[in-house]
Amino acid sequence: MPTPVEDLTAEALRLPPEDRAKLVERLIASFEPRSDSQAAWLRLAAARREEVRSGKTSMVPADEALARAKARIA
Repeated sequence: MPTPVEDLTAEALRLPPEDRAKLVERLIASFEPRSDSQAAWLRLAAARREEVRSGKTSMVPADEALARAKARIA
């Protein structure tokens, strides 16, 4: 007979990828203590993700982003 964890796993695997990702994020977060700085970083990450999804901003390939950062430092 399946255990409740196996039942939950099977149900979770039937979710669309985006919902599975949200579930993973919440499960991982449940192991980590919340600090004010962590909450601030999470808010910032969520805001930036929404900017990309809404088209307000666009992502840049990593090599281009690194080249820009190096140019600013030099």
